[in-house]
Amino acid sequence: MQIAIINGPNLNLLGKREPGVYGSESFDSYLIQLQTAYPGIELLYFQSNVEGELINYLHEVGFTVQGIIINPGGYTHTSVALGDAIAAIPAPVVEVHISNTAAREAFRHISHVSAKCKGTIIGLGLKGYELAVQYLTT
Repeated sequence: MQIAIINGPNLNLLGKREPGVYGSESFDSYLIQLQTAYPGIELLYFQSNVEGELINYLHEVGFTVQGIIINPGGYTHTSVALGDAIAAIPAPVVEVHISNTAAREAFRHISHVSAKCKGTIIGLGLKGYELAVQYLTT
């Protein structure tokens, strides 16, 4: 089974960027833990700060993988095109947010991708990715 994990803008800075909001662990470090916890699952990982690259990757893997976990970062609140790309592929997609977006600025309360996803996990830190893997593998 293959699951693609896609992280959007600024998530390459996890562990460095606003540790009070996003924690102090890098995603690369967390990904190793996740791969160890799920040895029978092939976890593909892609991160980009560029909206079009995220859309291209969704198109590339969305017809072959068995699930996708996406944290669109700031594009959550602005990208209709990202939502459209999710709607265009057959792979089930789970949206994950490390911080509780509902407890943050009002503009973060809007998601242009949530309605296109099977579900959304917000505010549980990096644990949200593990919960998404659990959902996609059951």
